[in-house]
Amino acid sequence: MTIDWLAFLQVFAAALVAGVVVVGFYATGLRLLARSGRIPVVAPAVFTDAIAVMTPKQIAKAQKQADKAARRSPLTEGQRQLALVGAFACFAVVVLAVLAGILLIVLG
Repeated sequence: MTIDWLAFLQVFAAALVAGVVVVGFYATGLRLLARSGRIPVVAPAVFTDAIAVMTPKQIAKAQKQADKAARRSPLTEGQRQLALVGAFACFAVVVLAVLAGILLIVLG
């Protein structure tokens, strides 16, 4: 039994680069989304055995804080729009990277 170490290193490098690309672009997209004034506030799912569940009051408070932070933004309206476009572009790169990975698995 022989191991093709070059192929192993190629797969390792591809996985490392793909992981950095997906996580990096997703984090950048979230940052740009927040800078554009659209801070994502997600209500948690309610599970019967959940350790911590946010109450509607806590969700409303988080939404109020997000709205307040969006109003305090020092960016102009044009800069906010540019940040929003950049955020969507980053999310598009993430989606394309994930789809490419799925296609490689399915077709390969």
